[in-house]
Amino acid sequence: MADVTEADSTPSWWKRRGKRLAIELAVFVAIFVAVRAWQRRGVIEGAAPQLEGVDVLGEPVALASGAESGPTLVHFWATWCGVCEAMDGNVAAVAEDANVITVAVRSGDARAIVASLEEEGLVTNDHPAFRVIADPNGALASAWGVSAFPTSFVIDEDGAIRSVEVGYTTELGLRARLALAD
Repeated sequence: MADVTEADSTPSWWKRRGKRLAIELAVFVAIFVAVRAWQRRGVIEGAAPQLEGVDVLGEPVALASGAESGPTLVHFWATWCGVCEAMDGNVAAVAEDANVITVAVRSGDARAIVASLEEEGLVTNDHPAFRVIADPNGALASAWGVSAFPTSFVIDEDGAIRSVEVGYTTELGLRARLALAD
Protein backbone atom coordinates (compact mmCIF):
# COMPACT_ATOMS: atom_id res chain seq x y z
CA MET A 1 0.00 0.00 0.00
CA ALA A 2 1.36 3.40 -0.96
CA ASP A 3 1.82 6.15 1.59
CA VAL A 4 -0.72 8.94 1.26
CA THR A 5 0.71 12.39 1.88
CA GLU A 6 -1.34 15.13 3.47
CA ALA A 7 -1.51 17.05 0.18
CA ASP A 8 -2.89 13.96 -1.56
CA SER A 9 -5.55 13.54 1.11
CA THR A 10 -7.25 16.86 0.29
CA PRO A 11 -10.53 16.02 -1.44
CA SER A 12 -10.68 17.03 -5.09
CA TRP A 13 -13.95 18.92 -4.51
CA TRP A 14 -12.10 21.12 -2.01
CA LYS A 15 -9.38 21.87 -4.56
CA ARG A 16 -12.04 22.75 -7.17
CA ARG A 17 -13.81 24.96 -4.64
CA GLY A 18 -10.56 26.76 -3.84
CA LYS A 19 -9.89 27.40 -7.53
CA ARG A 20 -13.44 28.64 -8.02
CA LEU A 21 -13.14 30.95 -5.02
CA ALA A 22 -9.85 32.36 -6.36
CA ILE A 23 -11.41 33.01 -9.77
CA GLU A 24 -14.48 34.67 -8.22
CA LEU A 25 -12.27 36.85 -6.04
CA ALA A 26 -10.19 37.90 -9.06
CA VAL A 27 -13.35 38.76 -11.02
CA PHE A 28 -14.71 40.76 -8.05
CA VAL A 29 -11.46 42.73 -7.72
CA ALA A 30 -11.39 43.41 -11.48
CA ILE A 31 -14.99 44.67 -11.44
CA PHE A 32 -14.32 46.80 -8.35
CA VAL A 33 -11.24 48.39 -9.95
CA ALA A 34 -13.13 49.00 -13.22
CA VAL A 35 -16.08 50.65 -11.42
CA ARG A 36 -13.72 52.88 -9.39
CA ALA A 37 -11.92 53.93 -12.58
CA TRP A 38 -15.23 54.66 -14.28
CA GLN A 39 -16.41 56.75 -11.30
CA ARG A 40 -13.23 58.84 -11.38
CA ARG A 41 -13.30 59.47 -15.13
CA GLY A 42 -12.76 63.13 -15.91
CA VAL A 43 -11.87 64.09 -12.31
CA ILE A 44 -9.02 66.55 -12.32
CA GLU A 45 -5.58 65.80 -10.95
CA GLY A 46 -2.57 67.96 -10.11
CA ALA A 47 -3.23 71.55 -9.11
CA ALA A 48 -6.68 72.30 -7.70
CA PRO A 49 -8.79 74.69 -9.75
CA GLN A 50 -9.83 77.96 -8.25
CA LEU A 51 -12.68 77.63 -5.78
CA GLU A 52 -14.28 80.88 -4.74
CA GLY A 53 -17.81 81.77 -3.91
CA VAL A 54 -20.25 82.84 -1.28
CA ASP A 55 -21.48 80.29 1.22
CA VAL A 56 -25.14 79.77 2.11
CA LEU A 57 -24.78 82.34 4.94
CA GLY A 58 -23.54 85.01 2.52
CA GLU A 59 -19.89 84.82 3.64
CA PRO A 60 -17.07 84.72 1.08
CA VAL A 61 -15.30 81.38 0.73
CA ALA A 62 -12.04 80.67 -1.08
CA LEU A 63 -9.68 77.75 -1.28
CA ALA A 64 -6.40 79.27 -0.16
CA SER A 65 -3.08 77.82 -1.23
CA GLY A 66 -0.01 78.24 0.91
CA ALA A 67 -2.19 78.57 3.99
CA GLU A 68 -0.64 77.72 7.33
CA SER A 69 -3.79 75.98 8.44
CA GLY A 70 -3.18 72.61 6.82
CA PRO A 71 -4.92 70.64 4.07
CA THR A 72 -8.51 71.23 3.03
CA LEU A 73 -11.30 68.79 2.29
CA VAL A 74 -13.35 69.94 -0.71
CA HIS A 75 -16.52 67.87 -0.78
CA PHE A 76 -19.02 67.90 -3.68
CA TRP A 77 -22.48 66.63 -2.75
CA ALA A 78 -26.17 67.10 -3.53
CA THR A 79 -29.31 67.30 -1.39
CA TRP A 80 -30.99 64.71 -3.64
CA CYS A 81 -28.16 62.17 -3.23
CA GLY A 82 -28.85 59.42 -0.69
CA VAL A 83 -25.19 58.42 -0.36
CA CYS A 84 -24.31 62.08 0.24
CA GLU A 85 -26.90 62.25 3.01
CA ALA A 86 -25.41 59.15 4.63
CA MET A 87 -21.98 60.79 4.51
CA ASP A 88 -22.99 64.27 5.76
CA GLY A 89 -22.38 63.34 9.40
CA ASN A 90 -18.84 62.23 8.56
CA VAL A 91 -18.13 65.53 6.82
CA ALA A 92 -19.66 67.48 9.73
CA ALA A 93 -17.46 65.62 12.23
CA VAL A 94 -14.32 66.36 10.21
CA ALA A 95 -15.36 70.03 9.83
CA GLU A 96 -15.25 70.44 13.62
CA ASP A 97 -11.44 70.51 13.57
CA ALA A 98 -10.28 70.60 9.94
CA ASN A 99 -10.62 72.85 6.90
CA VAL A 100 -13.72 71.80 5.01
CA ILE A 101 -15.46 73.47 2.08
CA THR A 102 -18.47 71.73 0.59
CA VAL A 103 -20.22 72.40 -2.68
CA ALA A 104 -23.92 71.54 -2.99
CA VAL A 105 -24.46 70.79 -6.67
CA ARG A 106 -27.81 71.31 -8.39
CA SER A 107 -29.50 71.46 -4.99
CA GLY A 108 -31.36 74.75 -5.18
CA ASP A 109 -30.61 78.06 -3.56
CA ALA A 110 -29.08 78.74 -0.14
CA ARG A 111 -32.46 78.51 1.60
CA ALA A 112 -33.21 75.08 0.12
CA ILE A 113 -29.77 73.76 1.03
CA VAL A 114 -30.02 74.99 4.63
CA ALA A 115 -33.54 73.50 4.90
CA SER A 116 -32.16 70.13 3.76
CA LEU A 117 -29.36 70.30 6.31
CA GLU A 118 -31.87 71.28 9.03
CA GLU A 119 -33.88 68.13 8.25
CA GLU A 120 -30.70 66.12 8.88
CA GLY A 121 -30.00 67.93 12.14
CA LEU A 122 -26.87 69.57 10.74
CA VAL A 123 -27.78 73.17 11.54
CA THR A 124 -27.13 74.75 14.94
CA ASN A 125 -27.97 78.37 15.75
CA ASP A 126 -28.78 78.96 12.07
CA HIS A 127 -25.29 77.78 11.04
CA PRO A 128 -24.71 74.62 8.99
CA ALA A 129 -22.22 72.12 10.43
CA PHE A 130 -19.89 72.83 7.49
CA ARG A 131 -19.33 75.61 4.95
CA VAL A 132 -21.49 75.18 1.87
CA ILE A 133 -21.24 76.91 -1.48
CA ALA A 134 -24.33 76.53 -3.67
CA ASP A 135 -23.58 75.38 -7.22
CA PRO A 136 -27.05 75.57 -8.77
CA ASN A 137 -26.02 74.91 -12.36
CA GLY A 138 -23.06 72.60 -11.68
CA ALA A 139 -20.39 74.98 -12.99
CA LEU A 140 -18.00 74.36 -10.08
CA ALA A 141 -18.54 70.61 -10.31
CA SER A 142 -17.75 70.73 -14.04
CA ALA A 143 -14.58 72.75 -13.43
CA TRP A 144 -13.40 70.05 -11.02
CA GLY A 145 -14.47 67.19 -13.33
CA VAL A 146 -17.06 65.91 -10.87
CA SER A 147 -19.72 63.70 -12.45
CA ALA A 148 -20.68 61.42 -9.54
CA PHE A 149 -21.70 62.25 -6.00
CA PRO A 150 -20.33 62.47 -3.43
CA THR A 151 -16.80 63.30 -4.57
CA SER A 152 -14.21 64.41 -2.03
CA PHE A 153 -10.84 66.03 -2.74
CA VAL A 154 -8.03 66.59 -0.26
CA ILE A 155 -6.00 69.66 -1.20
CA ASP A 156 -2.60 70.21 0.42
CA GLU A 157 -1.20 73.57 1.55
CA ASP A 158 0.42 74.09 -1.87
CA GLY A 159 -2.90 73.77 -3.68
CA ALA A 160 -2.19 70.29 -5.06
CA ILE A 161 -4.83 67.57 -5.11
CA ARG A 162 -3.50 64.80 -2.90
CA SER A 163 -6.52 62.49 -2.80
CA VAL A 164 -9.81 61.97 -4.62
CA GLU A 165 -12.59 59.69 -3.45
CA VAL A 166 -15.86 59.08 -5.27
CA GLY A 167 -18.66 57.61 -3.21
CA TYR A 168 -19.12 57.03 0.48
CA THR A 169 -16.10 57.63 2.72
CA THR A 170 -16.00 57.17 6.47
CA GLU A 171 -14.96 59.88 8.92
CA LEU A 172 -11.81 57.88 9.63
CA GLY A 173 -11.09 57.64 5.90
CA LEU A 174 -11.47 61.39 5.46
CA ARG A 175 -9.26 62.11 8.48
CA ALA A 176 -6.58 59.68 7.26
CA ARG A 177 -6.46 61.33 3.84
CA LEU A 178 -6.16 64.77 5.45
CA ALA A 179 -3.37 63.51 7.74
CA LEU A 180 -1.46 62.03 4.80
CA ALA A 181 -1.67 65.36 2.98
CA ASP A 182 -0.34 67.31 5.98
